[in-house]
Amino acid sequence: MTGKRYYITTISDWARHAGSFANSHWFALEQDESIASKTDREAIIGAAINEPGAPALRETGHLASATRIIALIEADEGTHGRLDDDSSFEALPHPLSQKPISSAAQSTLASHGVAPGASTFDTTEILARRHPLLRHRVF
Repeated sequence: MTGKRYYITTISDWARHAGSFANSHWFALEQDESIASKTDREAIIGAAINEPGAPALRETGHLASATRIIALIEADEGTHGRLDDDSSFEALPHPLSQKPISSAAQSTLASHGVAPGASTFDTTEILARRHPLLRHRVF
């Protein structure tokens, strides 16, 4: 059975595990204004479906591998367990728990309008303005 969780990580760490994801979407948190034009949208927003080194990553070589991202990852319980044990992934609380995100995550996301005390749900609503697939959905 697969589940969805939100994580803050880097592009290179995301790519290292991407082969075990059922589906994933990410948003670059550190944006170089020189590449933020509409034609470079894939440099800011990425998606991968079960492919190591996903096409979006290969096509955006001008983003550094250390670029911080927020990722929505759909995967099985074993994969989420491995990500929880990997110190390069910070798991955000479940979106419906109403627990605030950590102060470290909030400071990383502050430039995108995420206020102190925001929950994961609040965060995903804010980021969905730039990347709609990051919005929390329950089907």
